[in-house]
Amino acid sequence: MSATDARVYCGDEGHLVRPAPGRAYVMLTGGPLDGQLLDVTSLSAEERAEGVLLITDRGLYGPGGRALYSPCETDPDALFRWDGDTP
Repeated sequence: MSATDARVYCGDEGHLVRPAPGRAYVMLTGGPLDGQLLDVTSLSAEERAEGVLLITDRGLYGPGGRALYSPCETDPDALFRWDGDTP
């Protein structure tokens, strides 16, 4: 998938958002949001290191559930891996 084909996570399962110039993104790997980009432009280094809980209807807990993604140890500036779902 090329960067122009990538879909940016926005919390709205039916909304399609493309990457924007001047923004920083990481690729989400595994889990319900696999393959989507996450805009991390406004996250501090500490927030990025902690990972993120992202709302998704496609996770284990359905509508309103969240998927936990954390920086990948091998490439924390480019990949966040799925760690599981939570209600």
